[in-house]
Amino acid sequence: KHHQEMLRIIFNHTVRRRNFAASFCTSRPDDPNKVPCIDIEDPKLVIIPEYPFKENETLQIQKARLLYQSRKRGMLENDLLLSTFAAKHLSGMTKEQTDVYDKLINGPSNDWDIYYWATDRKPIPEEYDTEIMRLLREHVRNEPREIRSRQPKLNS
Repeated sequence: KHHQEMLRIIFNHTVRRRNFAASFCTSRPDDPNKVPCIDIEDPKLVIIPEYPFKENETLQIQKARLLYQSRKRGMLENDLLLSTFAAKHLSGMTKEQTDVYDKLINGPSNDWDIYYWATDRKPIPEEYDTEIMRLLREHVRNEPREIRSRQPKLNS
């Protein structure tokens, strides 16, 4: 019974907030203070800010950041794929290759896109169809059949 009361309070509060937010939205054409209504559940209207690329970052710092970001993706599949890829290839990348990898893992707004491109489930958009993406796809194919069920250890 206590749980039901808590849920009722939360639900009522949520509905009141939605109604309050909707009251600022007008659709009358004659309203001089017309504010457009935006449905935040429509994915076309959700704006994801672009990743702010670091301009004055040294190559060493950039690679350290990318190594960390390759390990902490938010989905285990990419944690494993990208952390093993970065451990194997990142240290040998040139500045240009490192910038391309940075754009790859920080550019798309959805980690599933990276996963589907890397596993050859979806076509790669032209801007991401690079030498680094081809190297990542080769890594994902895992022809040597390496065991990659855990992230590699960080070098101290």
